[in-house]
Amino acid sequence: MTFNVTQSSAPCGAIIEGLDLTKQLDNSQVAALRQEWLRSHVLIFPDQELSDDDLERYSLYFGHFGYDPFIAPIDGRDHVIAVERKAEEQAPVFAEVWHSDWSFQEVPPAGTCLYSIKIPPLGGDTEYINQHKALAEMPAELRAKIEGKTAIHSARAGYSPDGYFGNEEQEADRSMRIIVSEKANDTWRHPIIRRHPETGVEGLFGCFGYIIGIEGMGDAESRDLLMEVYSWQTRDEFVYRHHWQENMLVMWDNRSVLHKANGGYDGYDRLLHRTTIAEQTAA
Repeated sequence: MTFNVTQSSAPCGAIIEGLDLTKQLDNSQVAALRQEWLRSHVLIFPDQELSDDDLERYSLYFGHFGYDPFIAPIDGRDHVIAVERKAEEQAPVFAEVWHSDWSFQEVPPAGTCLYSIKIPPLGGDTEYINQHKALAEMPAELRAKIEGKTAIHSARAGYSPDGYFGNEEQEADRSMRIIVSEKANDTWRHPIIRRHPETGVEGLFGCFGYIIGIEGMGDAESRDLLMEVYSWQTRDEFVYRHHWQENMLVMWDNRSVLHKANGGYDGYDRLLHRTTIAEQTAA
């Protein structure tokens, strides 16, 4: 079985049609999908009526499941998370800031799969930013400031008891199963300019938020530089904005894009199921 690829006019993203993901894919199809994923960074599969078994099987074509430390899985599953928001919820929209999933881990995940089950009639888009393109077009003066620098990543701003999700009053009616933990205060270090583990292409990795500092720099100095980089790497010309439909699978490469959720659907339920794909070098 072959498949059709329609490239987005944006800096990343490709629509894949002609595959039924409820069926087992063969090795040649998986290899071709991996190459397209590495090239386009974000793959979109419309019109796929998937069960959680189907979602897990597809995810495992690309590696082992990653570890999701601060969101509990749905009942009966170890590796499927519900990205959910009820119509009446008052808590802020989950993940409405730019980030690379779990960049604060020792070996951050390679990819994320997100499957849409219930989609509101308006709002709720997800945006992606091509971080290879952002680095390639970065002014030489700014690149010189970050060349060889190592960023300090941590989840403490979000998932520690003193972090964003530790606000019990704010979080009281959130549908998502957020886990607040002291483990969120742990730190790991990754180069700001990082070679993609599979392609070798250089790109920016992570951004201000999960990055809390730069090794060897003071807090104020590193914050100023991180904000300067953030202002560049999140420019509109690097963005693909994805509009969801129900029964759609989107897979992205956390090593080459940032992403964020958008709101704008108050009064409507929204539900997607998510898996995380571990880096191949991870145990």
